[in-house]
Amino acid sequence: MDAQENRNGQTGPSAGQDELEERRMRTDSESSVESMTRFVLPSLDGTPPKIVTLDEVSSMFKNLRNMELAHEIALNPEFKLQKYEPPSDSLEGAIKKMVHKAFWDLLRQQLDRQPPSYDQAIRLLAEIKECFPQLLSPNNERALAHINEVLDDSVIRQQAEKGTLDFKSYASFVINILSRSCSPARDEAVAALREIDDVVDTFRSILELMTLMKLDMANFMLALARTEIAANSVQYEKEKFSKYLREFHGNAGFPATEDWLQRHRSSSNDETIYNAYMQLIHYPADKEFPELLRIDKERFAGLCLRAQRLILCASLISIAQSTPIISQRRENRIKLAQQLDIIVQDVKNQDQVATAIESCYEQIRSFVNKALEQENMPMMSEADQEALKNQVLKLANKASPVPSLMAKRLDGYVRVTLRSNGSIPPPPAGFVDFQEELVAFIASFRRLVSYNHAVFGEHFHKILNKALSEEETESTAPTGSGITAGQAQTAKP
Repeated sequence: MDAQENRNGQTGPSAGQDELEERRMRTDSESSVESMTRFVLPSLDGTPPKIVTLDEVSSMFKNLRNMELAHEIALNPEFKLQKYEPPSDSLEGAIKKMVHKAFWDLLRQQLDRQPPSYDQAIRLLAEIKECFPQLLSPNNERALAHINEVLDDSVIRQQAEKGTLDFKSYASFVINILSRSCSPARDEAVAALREIDDVVDTFRSILELMTLMKLDMANFMLALARTEIAANSVQYEKEKFSKYLREFHGNAGFPATEDWLQRHRSSSNDETIYNAYMQLIHYPADKEFPELLRIDKERFAGLCLRAQRLILCASLISIAQSTPIISQRRENRIKLAQQLDIIVQDVKNQDQVATAIESCYEQIRSFVNKALEQENMPMMSEADQEALKNQVLKLANKASPVPSLMAKRLDGYVRVTLRSNGSIPPPPAGFVDFQEELVAFIASFRRLVSYNHAVFGEHFHKILNKALSEEETESTAPTGSGITAGQAQTAKP
């Protein structure tokens, strides 16, 4: 009786215990492989990130039931799913590492036996076969049929029983399929698979790559759904809001929204709403944020921070131009502006402004002196450096003259672009060297305002009309030229 027969013929307690242990490890390995197909749905509206499967992702995109998700996809062109990895120091992370190690250790042990045991290998190939429908388009029936034919369970088991199963050849087959199915971004990873000699390491890397390809497929599905979601999300949110008003809200009203609008009461509803939108860039901390816009509170806060950084950059480069080597050398000004922009991008809250300003002063001083030295000119005197430092450090106070001026220029620029029909005018003085970020900021703000106005604009008019006349229960929204539509579906105020 050979070694394989000895193993199959064992009936003692030890053999039974080993078999139970292997079954337990196989079961855990299946769970661990399945866990690799989960993705992270990034945080929406300040809520914790959600862990979803590929099937759940598909359902989300086909059935627009999640208003926050639809809102995020419509407004955020960079929104993507992310690979899920539990924290390494968490219990889940420790368990995942342990069961994965057990899975691959068992596979290696079985293959190293004489003769080899292929139980774990057969199970692994079956799991890989089950993954391919998630990686390939359903229209690719011929490829899926070929995969099912080659990775047929009964054929593989027969080969194992006859001792003719070539595990490495199956790895090559899978790699060839992946090479024809993956995105160009994964070509390098596929090529690296061909360089691995150890068959266990090869399959481990195959599963890791298939996980990334599932993520690619999930984000591809998102990209396909994005256009349809963006086209229908406004109407979807309006219907949800109307249902909320009918079924839940009653006559409670939206006090923070009403206060926000009333604080900007002007000659017309259009002008009132327009002025109210403008305040969202610098919303006062002592006022409650409008309830109807609360889903985008963090997004507006981010735009506020971007505006502050733009104002700071414009103020810094304006002060730096007090030195002729900057004001009279365009290339120097542009280069210094780029360096200052990099420093200021690290500012994530108001507490970091003072430190960033000090760093910017040092950068300006160093840059100016080096530029002077390159042209064989005397470096700045101690008095000039001290004067420059005092001017720069004053920028920490928003009320000081230079940032106040730049804030007014930015506010005027935003007002003009918000009313324009899609075109963006040249940047105001001080912001020329930061045009790319300025245009991106304007586009984000206009998209956000247009979208929310399309959803809630009619209700804003009702709030304002009700304040003017309590007797009037319904009114027709006026058609003035308030907020431009941008790319979103809008109902102009």
